[in-house]
Amino acid sequence: MRSVLCYGDSNTHGQIPGRGPLERYGPGERWPGILRSQLGPDWYVIEEGLSGRTTVHDDPIEGAHKNGRTYLRPCLQSHATLDLVIIMLGTNDLKIRFNKPPSEVAMGIGCLVYDIKELAPGPGGSTPEIMIVAPPPMQDDVKEWKSIFAGAPEKSRLLALEFEVLADSLELHFFDAGSVVSCSEADGFHIDAEAHRLLGAALARAVDAIGWSRST
Repeated sequence: MRSVLCYGDSNTHGQIPGRGPLERYGPGERWPGILRSQLGPDWYVIEEGLSGRTTVHDDPIEGAHKNGRTYLRPCLQSHATLDLVIIMLGTNDLKIRFNKPPSEVAMGIGCLVYDIKELAPGPGGSTPEIMIVAPPPMQDDVKEWKSIFAGAPEKSRLLALEFEVLADSLELHFFDAGSVVSCSEADGFHIDAEAHRLLGAALARAVDAIGWSRST
């Protein structure tokens, strides 16, 4: 059986648009659950989504535990052995409190990739396959979040290009979530149930396309 770790923020956790962080879609509705059903019984899909998670930043308001790099290493060791790690982060890095351009958000993703390669939680101590997923761009209207995400919608439209350049340079797999889904107008930065379904199915096709050997 192969295993895949889905490492992300509230859009991996399955937060319902316009609701609080504890209100989420069910296991079979979230995109990792769709991925699980599409890949079939030969795959073990691990969900690690946290609302507010950044790539590498301690959040001075929500807490240091929102730092995706801090938790990644114990997470990788806890779930090893891993055949594939899918990372979909970056939206929360665009909050005005961090004031980061899209290029530095991509650098944060690069730090996570470095840690995965250094820890090598793949079969036999190897580096697992890594897929970088650019989150779908935010809507221009992010409702009551507009002060927190000031300037973020415009920046979010540049993440896919930055992430693709990073993935190409590091020879990683890349997928642009914005090519198949859009954020809900309910709050402007979360995806709805239909988008979870579409994203999970699209990622299943992308995972299949990697071209796995029959040896595992």
